[in-house]
Parts: sequence; structure tokens; C-alpha cells
Amino acid sequence: MKILVVNGPNINMLGIREPEIYGGNTYADLCDMIKDYAAEKKIEVELYQSNCEGDIVTEIQKAYNSFDGIVINPAAYTHTSVAILDAVKAVGLPTVEVHISDVSLREDFRQVSYVRAACIKTIAGYGFKGYLEAIDCIVEKNSL
Repeated sequence: MKILVVNGPNINMLGIREPEIYGGNTYADLCDMIKDYAAEKKIEVELYQSNCEGDIVTEIQKAYNSFDGIVINPAAYTHTSVAILDAVKAVGLPTVEVHISDVSLREDFRQVSYVRAACIKTIAGYGFKGYLEAIDCIVEKNSL
């Protein structure tokens, strides 16, 4: 099992960016937690973060025929990117959308998720642990 974990803009600023919303742990902490969890489950995981929409699209496209699923936190691109939606649809891999915060309780513009239309599940508001739930969801989907 091989899973790609994609993080969008400003996720690299965790620990600095709005700690009252995202907590005090860093992006490195998130990556370590995901890698440790994947190792325990004997899952190969690749982590990718970019602040650039086109780079995220390219990384998703490269996942075709190379990965069994995608965990994605498109961050701000959640609410704006048809390009990321189209890339997820194009590769046809089971994809789970993750958000650290509960976006349903935030600003009005955060209520729209373009990528959600191509995802098998959305997990929001569970902090970093949402990524682990997303990994489990992809494993379960691939075992059916």
C-alpha cells in the first residue's frame, strides 16, 4: 500500500500560523506523526507540501499508477481550485480530504470545497489525527 499525502499553502507554517486555530505543533511534527503511523501499519507514505497550485496539480498527476490513494489538505485551495479537483478526478485514486480545523465553523467562504466532489470522505476538525483517520479510510477502501 502506497499513499500520497498532499498539503497545500501555509501548512508549512504550522506552529507559527494562527496557533489558536491550528495548535502549536509544526509541519515537521505532522510529517513525523504520519511517517510513524504509516510505518506501524506497514504502509509506504510520501509527503508533499507546496504553496503553488500548479505544483500540487503536477504532484497529484504523478500519483497516477504509482499510488493506491491520496490524502489531501488543499488548505486555501480547497475553496478556489477547480484545477486540483480536476487533477484528483483525472487520476481516479481514492482520495480523502482533510482539514485540521473544523472549516464548517469558520468563515462563510470556507464553506465551499471544490475538491470534495472527487473525494470518498472529508475529515475536518480533528487536528493532526484527521490525517491518520484518512490513511485508515484509504486502507479500508483498498481492502474491499
